[in-house]
Amino acid sequence: MKIALVSISVVLILFIIIQLFALKSQNNIETYPYTVVKKYDDFEIRNYEASLFSSVTIPSNRYEEASGSGFSVLAGYIFGGNSAQEKIAMTSPVAMTLSDSMEVMFMVPRNIKKEDLPSPNSSQIIFKEEPAKKVAAIRFGGWANTEKINAHKEKLKQALEKNKIPYTNRSYFFGYNPPYEVANRKNEVIIELESGLRS
Repeated sequence: MKIALVSISVVLILFIIIQLFALKSQNNIETYPYTVVKKYDDFEIRNYEASLFSSVTIPSNRYEEASGSGFSVLAGYIFGGNSAQEKIAMTSPVAMTLSDSMEVMFMVPRNIKKEDLPSPNSSQIIFKEEPAKKVAAIRFGGWANTEKINAHKEKLKQALEKNKIPYTNRSYFFGYNPPYEVANRKNEVIIELESGLRS
C-alpha cells in the first residue's frame, strides 16, 4: 500500500511538472498576429496580418486523421528535416483549413524570410503567403474532434447570420496546445468574412 501511494505521488508530481512546463512554454511561443475589431457575446471579429506559413495537404476532412498526419510532417521539417538540418522555432496556433482536403499549417517565425528558409526534405511541404484578412472567431475548450469543430462552425455561422455579417466559405480550425497539455486547452473555429466588410 505504501509503495502504491508513493508511486501515485510521483506520477502526480511529474504530471504537475509537465503541465507547468507546457504553460510556461506556451508563453514563449510566437503567435499569429491579429487585432480585435469587435467583441460579441459568443464570438469576435479580428483583423489578421499577412503571414507566411509552411503547409501540407492531407486528403481527409476528418480532424483526427488530418491533424496527426499533417502535424508530424510539418514538425519533422521544423525539428531538422530540411536541407540545412536546421531547427526552426514552433509557433502557435496550428492552423487547419476546414475543407474536403485539409491543409495543416505552421506559421513561419516572422524574423525568417521565405528565401532564407531551408528546403524541406518532404516534397509534401509548400510555403504559402496568407494575405491579411478579416475573420470571425469562436472559442471552445477541451479536446478537439471533428464533431466539436463542425458544431462550433455551425454555431458561428448562425451568429454571423443573426448579426447580418456577410461571410465566405473559407474556414479554419486553430489549435493552441501541445498534445501533452491537459489544462487550459484552447481551440478556435475561424470563418473569413467578406473583404468589403468595414471595421
